[in-house]
Amino acid sequence: PPVKQTASGLYLDAKEAYALKQKLGSKAMFVDIRTRSEVAYLGMPLAADVHIPYMEHPFDAPWDDKNARFLLEPNNDFGLEMARRMAEKGLDKSDVVILMCRSGDRSAKAANLLIDLGYTQAYTVVDGYEGDLANSGAQSGQRAVNGWKNAGLPWSYKLDKHRLYFPKN
Repeated sequence: PPVKQTASGLYLDAKEAYALKQKLGSKAMFVDIRTRSEVAYLGMPLAADVHIPYMEHPFDAPWDDKNARFLLEPNNDFGLEMARRMAEKGLDKSDVVILMCRSGDRSAKAANLLIDLGYTQAYTVVDGYEGDLANSGAQSGQRAVNGWKNAGLPWSYKLDKHRLYFPKN
């Protein structure tokens, strides 16, 4: 769908993302861009190098009627934190970056931002961590179609503080 398309056209599904990260190892940066709440309550892929949210719920987030959830706002620190984490790993803007959100929408937007910032290999995981909504059957309305967790890829509720994002105040 258009909401998952990027300027670079670099797409992976969850299984392909895992395989690429396994192949490239430390020569690629795998970033979980979900909100801190999503990571805290739903766990994190073990293959992810870092968590840097692209969007966040502000402390006093108002209700978003259009999307039937609390409002998400851009994380203005995203680009700077990406650059810092890439430098820590000895990577630059020409190296592979794999971005994953819940279902592939936000990761496409984050990939476009990175492209605008000069990154040349920003991939988006089109089915995300939880996958797409089932349209019918017993799991209709649930994120049960594809995605990292539904593919049986390694993840954990136990989080590594050093891989997580903490806002700069």
